[in-house]
Amino acid sequence: MPSVLLVRHGRSTANTGGVLAGWTPGVDLDDAGRQQAQDLAARMSTLPLAAVVSSPLDRCLRTAEAVATVPGPRRAARPDVVVDDRLGECRYGDWTGRELATLTKDPLWTVVQRHPSAAVFPGPDGESLRAMQLRALDAVREWDARIAATHGPDALWVAVSHGDVIKSIVADAVGAHLDAFQRIVVDPCSVTVVHYTGTRPFLLRCNDTGGDLAALVPKRRRRPRRSRVAEADAVVGGSTGV
Repeated sequence: MPSVLLVRHGRSTANTGGVLAGWTPGVDLDDAGRQQAQDLAARMSTLPLAAVVSSPLDRCLRTAEAVATVPGPRRAARPDVVVDDRLGECRYGDWTGRELATLTKDPLWTVVQRHPSAAVFPGPDGESLRAMQLRALDAVREWDARIAATHGPDALWVAVSHGDVIKSIVADAVGAHLDAFQRIVVDPCSVTVVHYTGTRPFLLRCNDTGGDLAALVPKRRRRPRRSRVAEADAVVGGSTGV
């Protein structure tokens, strides 16, 4: 199966403002975040990318667009950015837009940190962290299967999302319970790589903020050499040699 490069968006105005942005519209990258996105795009220029899929939120779209703007190997054009709502941030309900310093005093904060699988955010739009993880995993696995069918098992593709979303995907990849996902660190514009197989996923990189990504380029598969006897049999009797 292909490998997915999970990218957290660059630093946003909400990150620097200490606000829980959630699905608040118009939250964009700050100056540092835009530079992070440009640097990430340059790092990825060595990689052949089969797809760039993004959360619909502005801070992710700006990051994804930066990646899609820089040509790939041999100046190859990048695929257009595709939006998947399932990669969007957790819906924090009534917590959306509030300062983190205030939210840390709410009893629910302790649940989110210590027993996140039980956390459901308040309000009619509030989502549980379990529901967030399930939709994100569905999105990643569906895209992975689709890309394998169209681009082959060695394809690389990018999913641009959010910190909590990526941490929940990583927890699943390493076989950890969602209650352990707060132990995982995913920094702005970091790259985390998961390779799915028919039986289990493998975590290849986590929270990579500056390493050389060229090692992720799939090696060319060598076609097995056929013996002269086998070639002769195939010519005379077909592929089974009968």
